[in-house]
Amino acid sequence: MQARDVMTTSVETVRPDTPVHEVARQMADKRISGMPVVDDSGKLVGMVTEGDLLRRVELGTEQRPGWLQIFTSNAKLADEYVHARGRSAGDVMSHDVVSIEPTAPLTEVVEKMERNRVKRLPVLEGGKLVGIVTRGNLVRALGAAGPRTESVEVDDRRLRDQVLAEFRRLPWGLKAESNVVVTDGVVHLWGAVNTPQEQAALRVAAEGIPGVKRVADHTVLVEAADEGFRPPPIL
Repeated sequence: MQARDVMTTSVETVRPDTPVHEVARQMADKRISGMPVVDDSGKLVGMVTEGDLLRRVELGTEQRPGWLQIFTSNAKLADEYVHARGRSAGDVMSHDVVSIEPTAPLTEVVEKMERNRVKRLPVLEGGKLVGIVTRGNLVRALGAAGPRTESVEVDDRRLRDQVLAEFRRLPWGLKAESNVVVTDGVVHLWGAVNTPQEQAALRVAAEGIPGVKRVADHTVLVEAADEGFRPPPIL
């Protein structure tokens, strides 16, 4: 899937000269946490988010603790002064906006969100705003997609080979063939693993093989093995 498959096209925007109080009112009324700022031609020039409106003189929240100001540059303090007292969206908006193109795959969308620690990405085509992708869009896309299932009939031997091949790709995978048994499409896992996270990852990896009906997890954590349980050795 691409950004254009999940993006919201009816984007609420404001202009650089929109008063800050009007921006805040629109965000509250629309129940959104950020708004793109566009010029008269529709070109994206910035973004206003809830974070840009937290430290405002009207709320009495504009001042940093005194000891923090000692370690803050004059340029930063001046920028915060504008954010606290500026009257328009242009004064408080973030100028360095991370954006994506409509054809960007969702993997790129998520990577940019995580790398830049943002909750939304404007979608630009030819420099103009055509949509926006938020975390909510991604969650709704996941809900609409449902589980990935494939109706595949394969024999137990082939399933076992595929599970073992997948495990060999994983640094935490069960390497010993004696630890994987497949019967009537049910994958049985044996052996000791180091952490609950690895235990869950093994189950998910086996469940992801087309044709697997379910996974019977008989693995134990290393701590339990040390207390007396002796699983088949992991070679």
